Order: sequence, then structure tokens, then C-alpha cells
Amino acid sequence: MPAFLAWQNRPAWCVLDTAFDDGHHFLSTWQKWLCDSQHSRMLHYVAVCGQAPNRASVQRALQAFPALQPHADTLTRQWFGLLPGFHRIVLGDGQVLLTLCVGDLKAMLREQRFTADTVLLGPSDTTHWALKAVARCCRRGTVLVTHGLNDTTREPLHDVLAALGFELQVQAGQMHGHFNPRWDLSNSRGGRPDLSAVAATPTSCVVIGAGLAGASVAAALARRGWRVQVLDAAPTPAAGASGLPAGLAVPHTSPDNSPRSRLSRAGLRLTLEQARFMLVSGHDYEACGTLERRLDGKLGLPADWPQAGNDWSADATDPATGAALWHPHAAWIKPAQLIAAWLKQPGVNWVPNTKVNRLTPTPEGWVISGAAGQLLATAPLVVVAAAGQSLVLLKSTRDDGSASLSPTLKPGFGRVDSLHELAGQVSWGLHQPGDAAVFPDVPVNGSGSFIPAVPTPVGPAWFAGATYEALGAAGRHPLSQTTQHSDNLNKLEALLPSTAARLKPRYQHHSVQAWSGVRCATSDRLPVVDAMAVGESPGLWVSAALGSRGLSLCVLCAELLAARLHAEPLPVEKRLARLLSA
Repeated sequence: MPAFLAWQNRPAWCVLDTAFDDGHHFLSTWQKWLCDSQHSRMLHYVAVCGQAPNRASVQRALQAFPALQPHADTLTRQWFGLLPGFHRIVLGDGQVLLTLCVGDLKAMLREQRFTADTVLLGPSDTTHWALKAVARCCRRGTVLVTHGLNDTTREPLHDVLAALGFELQVQAGQMHGHFNPRWDLSNSRGGRPDLSAVAATPTSCVVIGAGLAGASVAAALARRGWRVQVLDAAPTPAAGASGLPAGLAVPHTSPDNSPRSRLSRAGLRLTLEQARFMLVSGHDYEACGTLERRLDGKLGLPADWPQAGNDWSADATDPATGAALWHPHAAWIKPAQLIAAWLKQPGVNWVPNTKVNRLTPTPEGWVISGAAGQLLATAPLVVVAAAGQSLVLLKSTRDDGSASLSPTLKPGFGRVDSLHELAGQVSWGLHQPGDAAVFPDVPVNGSGSFIPAVPTPVGPAWFAGATYEALGAAGRHPLSQTTQHSDNLNKLEALLPSTAARLKPRYQHHSVQAWSGVRCATSDRLPVVDAMAVGESPGLWVSAALGSRGLSLCVLCAELLAARLHAEPLPVEKRLARLLSA
């Protein structure tokens, strides 16, 4: 086994395992990282397997690593729903990232963008084209170690690897060596993946916006060593749509397993782990699952939905309720509590009452100014995460006459130009005696949603909604509060007739409370995560338009931004990541 932790003054170490079996090699690497005195640096482990091992085999493998026992539950509770594609599993307080790629080796590596420092090569796929895909992930000096080879496969494999640029030796029947081709390497082969031309060096950063998008980015960058200032115009965090008292994080389903469905599952896994790590179960969140009533009678799952998919969404048809889906890993979450936890992370400094009016590019980075032209901050990296105001700020930056300076803005904003705002209202109220008899035991969605019991300082509360309306002129809400309450009640009558009948008198007597906010979305209802400037070190990024799935997608967007910025392994397939580009 090579010295995986020969850090060489690098901020992270990336291992590629081409034949992930029961996780033994990953667990061995993780234990070495854990025992190393410099383990504050990140460890990325990219594992490729045709089919994910089951949880029981991983649990058995864990027994051989005593140093990992305190972390065993963290790994195994994320070991579910491992469908074909990418799965990001977060360990070691976010400093160890396992990206499990389920599928053909060649196909999976085509969907990734990273440079490996160590390659573990197994016997499962040693075709020329698969090995060529492995070599494309290597930098000069990448260590290679084989395992599980026999005499029949070793000699021809040696010749192919040598032709691809590896210098090899044979010991105890296995090969090891390093990547050192005789020819010059292109940028992508030299450790500079093309989705991020140069891996950024953590210094100082400004994030504009203290909602789910901005706070999750701030926490992701702080974990990677950035000093992050979060500027927000409001006096408190989560002042916009992220201030929803409680929201549902639920996987999206579709008969064709659409990109939106796949992104929602990838994001939900990450959000749930952040909630488990940072929040108090039963008070700030509860992973209680959610029942989705399909009022159109269609389940919305692919016809060939595999068993692993049932970990996410399973047929729950009942004669009393009709077609329905059960989402076992859904949760209700208080967004403001999650945001507060992120803003308290080491390396994050939240600055309230600070409205940003202009970003000015300079050769050293960006100057951030207020409405009166006063200097607010300077930084080589700025992330705009200001929901609907993101487009306004980016356009003013383009029009300020500074575009000739480096870095420069992209000539067009593409999907960012479709940003628009949607008003919404949630109805809520405190529990009254007898409510429990007609309230469901778990949240229900399908026509709006209903969360039956969320702790508040004044007692348990229920939440129903929400409405969706385009904002009127000057940002005015188009419908009255009473009209929006009526809309929420109508949805509840279709979703849960008995619950609606119980609550209808409270709506009629105007004793139901309201919370309203404004969401930001794009025309295709997918977020935007991309660099908005060009140059060797672009320095200006946007993360916005989370829409009504902010809880499910915010952490994924933050991890994707960080991965592209640092030339790390992607948390989702490249083709999915490209759908979120500007």
C-alpha cells in the first residue's frame, strides 16, 4: 500500500479506486488520513463500481478498522439509494468526501473532472479504453497500485499501462509505479480539469446573500480554508424566502428519471447529512419521511425503477388514499436554523445591514461598494447569492464601464437572464385540542403540502401551502393575504379532506397566521451555479434560483461550486452539472 498521505503541501489528496468492492481500500485510506497529524486537509476518494456493495458488507469491512468505529454510523446512514450515477457521501466533519460512481468505469470517468494523486487499479475493467480514461485523470507523479491481479492479466496490463505513460515495478505479484509520460501533457492531463482551468488557492472571499444559497456556499468554502465574509442587506440572516418557518426537503420523481429528479436526490442526501450534523432532531428538523399523494392517479416513477430506488421513493398505494408514494428519507427542516449553523462555522464572518450596490473588477480581484459608493470589501473571489437581486447586481457590474479590467465578465448571462421572482404564502396555526385525531402522522404533499407538527416557542404548529404568484409592478404581491389563504385551503381540501374540514373554520374566522416570501427561479426551474467572469482566475461566481427546492438543492450547489473552483471531483455527473451553468 503506498503512502497515500504524502501530502506534498497540497490542500487535498485525491484517490481514484477503479474497483470498489466492500470499501476495504477506502476504509484503509480513511483510517490513515484520520491518524495523520495533518488531516485538517481534505481527502477526496473517487470510487467506481458496476454495482454498489450493500450496507451489510460495508459494515463487516468496518469491523477491521478500530479507528473508524466512532464514525461508522455516519457512513452507514448515508449508504442508501445507490442508483446508477454519482453519490456524494460526507465524512470527517466534511473533510473526507467519498464520491461513489455506480456504473461502467469508462462511462463514469467521462462524467468526472478531477486529477487523481493516487490510483488503485483493480482487475474488474482493464480494457485499453478504460485504462486510457484512467490515465486522463492522472497528473505527472500520480501513484498507481494494482490489486487482485493474477499472472494471466498482469503482463498484458503492464504493457498497456507503460504505453499510456506509467513507469512500473512488480512486487509480490502486484504492480506499482507512477505516471511519468515521455510526452508533454495538455492542461487537462496536467492536473487542470477543463471545468475549472486552475484550482483556486483559498484566501479571502465575499459571499453576497445570507439565505440558503449564500450560507451553504460560505460553509463549503470555509471548510476548504477560505476566510469568508457574508454580506447581507437585512439585519438578520434568512430574511428572504429562506426565512420560511419550516419547509419540506423531498425527492422529486418523474417517469423518465429526469435531471431534476436526479439532482434533487443528490442534493437531499447532502442536506440531510448537514441537518443531522448541525441541528437538533425533533426541534430544528425531523427526518420523518413524507407521503406524496398522487392526485392524478399516476405514481410518477420509472417503469424499470430498481430496488435501490425504493430507498428514495416507493409505491404506497392504499385503498383509502389512492395512488401515493412514500419518501422515507424526506424531512421537514427549519431553514433559518440551518443557515445560522452555517454562518457560525469557523472562517465565516456574517455582516448584516450591508447592501451591495456594485462590483468593480480590478487586476487584483473585486471591489465591493455600497449604494453611496462607499467601500464595503475587497476580495479575489466573490459569490453572488442574492436571489432575485443577483441579476440586478450582475447587470450593474457589466454596465459600469470597468469591463476592460481583468477579470472581465462573460459577454452574455444565458440562463441567468431568465431569473424571475415568485411570491408565495404559507398558512399556519397552533395546535388545538383534538387536532391530532385528524392530522396525519407525517408530512403530506402532492397538492401543496401539509406539515402536521413543528415545535415553536409558543407550542406545536401546523403549516399548509404554498401559493405561487408572479410579482406585480414594483415588487407588489399580486393577491391579498385572504385570497392566498383561500388558495392554500383549496389545496388542502384536495390533499387531506378531513384535515381541511377541521381547519376550515379557522380560515373562515381569520385566525390562521400567514408567512409570505419571494422565491427566485429560472425558466427551466433549475438553479444557476457558474463562474460569471472569464480569465485564468475568474473570481466572480453566482449561486441562485433555488426556487421552491432550496432545502434539497442548496448544499449540492455549494459543493458543485467548490468542486469547480478547486478542480475537485464533481458531486454529480458532468452532464448534470452543465445543466446548472449560466
